[in-house]
Amino acid sequence: MVHRKMHVFFTGEYEGLSGMSEVIMKSSFRLTVIGLLAIFLASSVTAGEGPGRAAIASAHYLATEAGHEILEKGGNAFDAAIAVSAALAVVEPTSSGLGGGAFWLLHRASDNFEVMVDGRERAPAASHKDMYLDANGQVNRDLAVNGPLAGGVPGEVAGLEHLARNYGRLPLAASLQPAIRLARNGFPVDKKFHSLMGYRIDAIKRWPAAARVLLADGEVPPVGYVIKLPDLAWVLEQVAERGARGFYSGPVAERLVKGVRDAGGIWTMDDLAAYRIKEREPIRTQYRGYELVTAPPPSSGGIAIAEILNILEAYPINRLGSVQRTHLIVEAMRRAYRDRGIYLGDPDFVEIPVAMLTSQFYADGLRASIMPERATPSSMLPGNEQIQEGTDTTHFSIIDAEGNMVAATLTVNLPFGSAFMPPGTGLLINNEMDDFSAKPGEPNAYGLIGFTANEIQPFKRPLSSMSPTFMIGKDKRAVIGTPGGARIITMVLLGILDFMQGHQPDSWVALPRFHHQYVPDVISAEQDAFSAEEIAGLKAMGHEVKVRDRTWGNMHGVMWNLETGEVTAGSDPRWPSGRAIVR
Repeated sequence: MVHRKMHVFFTGEYEGLSGMSEVIMKSSFRLTVIGLLAIFLASSVTAGEGPGRAAIASAHYLATEAGHEILEKGGNAFDAAIAVSAALAVVEPTSSGLGGGAFWLLHRASDNFEVMVDGRERAPAASHKDMYLDANGQVNRDLAVNGPLAGGVPGEVAGLEHLARNYGRLPLAASLQPAIRLARNGFPVDKKFHSLMGYRIDAIKRWPAAARVLLADGEVPPVGYVIKLPDLAWVLEQVAERGARGFYSGPVAERLVKGVRDAGGIWTMDDLAAYRIKEREPIRTQYRGYELVTAPPPSSGGIAIAEILNILEAYPINRLGSVQRTHLIVEAMRRAYRDRGIYLGDPDFVEIPVAMLTSQFYADGLRASIMPERATPSSMLPGNEQIQEGTDTTHFSIIDAEGNMVAATLTVNLPFGSAFMPPGTGLLINNEMDDFSAKPGEPNAYGLIGFTANEIQPFKRPLSSMSPTFMIGKDKRAVIGTPGGARIITMVLLGILDFMQGHQPDSWVALPRFHHQYVPDVISAEQDAFSAEEIAGLKAMGHEVKVRDRTWGNMHGVMWNLETGEVTAGSDPRWPSGRAIVR
């Protein structure tokens, strides 16, 4: 029997509450005893016992099928994760690829070991903090997001080899075969590809190699149009034959570096050869009887989620009216995103006060600053400077028949990354350098702000919002995550809260979404997130609410009910190409 240490706190689920002021007053008693109680929670599942069935939910049906193909050939969840990652790199270039990076959060059932494999992109050696500033000291946004100068050194391929070597059961070459087949034989354009290409086509047209293989006669290809990527198949074959060396050195690396440098980028062969995977200890927090295992820095997701949940722990949020519940969640979001901008960056370069930010005592102090019936303007929170308002990624979740779990979030940043494809490679370079803070207080493409902790430095990994997460309890185990840039953290948070209410994965992934990120000081909401009465109530409390025309995110989750043995999965209905399959 494996024991997990957890802190037990008063839930704040008091009887007879009549208003928010009483909630705050009663929860103040809790503040005097929080942190004094700790117990060991015994897992109800013996290490090695599994559900007997496997579930995979990903953003593309061909990637989900690739994962199941590898499971059927004797692979485990980690081999399947390689197959799904590589297949998505082919069929979903909008959101990930061999020219990007990833976080793979792993749970190994045999010994309940958990780790995050950090395949995040890394700044090249010639990068510097002012590299995107013009003569007037303003950020040149085009250089930061379009073309080869926007690309960090990719980490996905190194991550795939690391998974195979350290956690998988099959050779790397075996797990790459579905992706090689898809690249060579082709795949049909889906609604997501078609839609997002409309957004990025002007950038794609600037780079002939990308335009030649991704467009149809120079225009957005129609849904159903078959795209073949023989150069990408060749790159994958080099990796299958030589492992990561087949990408970071030799002919592939030479094509990558020549293409990047010929177009104005700064990569070198040494940059590629020096890339290394990092294994990170996950962020762990407890919320209402469950242990949450989630992404550590250079992701901001785990710390932000822990901070928000610690703030919410004292409130009976599921018994409050919808307006008051939303108000409290938004105020917790506001404070976590404020801390994200100030404290977080690459832990190999900056000292991050993780223990403080994830402590219940710190959350208690933040909670004390929340006004029960009134919004807190972001300008009133310490650390706010005069910041201007700013003007894709993919995720999959796996549980295998043995109980191994993978939550993986992969990215090239904006749709189609930098839009630049080095000739002869078939892959798009990311534009993750925009995830650094190009200038203190200046928003990036997602409107997120950053300061010195996330400034550009050689070999540094940019801060991310990717939040692959496990929820582990005596009765259920679940895997969740989503793409969505700045909104990833809040989407995963809302999914976690829905899980805590006893709902299934198909509910988490379809749930209407709202978001607040400190700056701009506004609640963004999908069209069906709030009623007119709820919007009026929030505005009366001082919140600004903007209902967006479009949806966001592409969440995929799986769950194992330990009491019934049932395995379920859900794929976000916002994009029909996603698929959740249990076998």
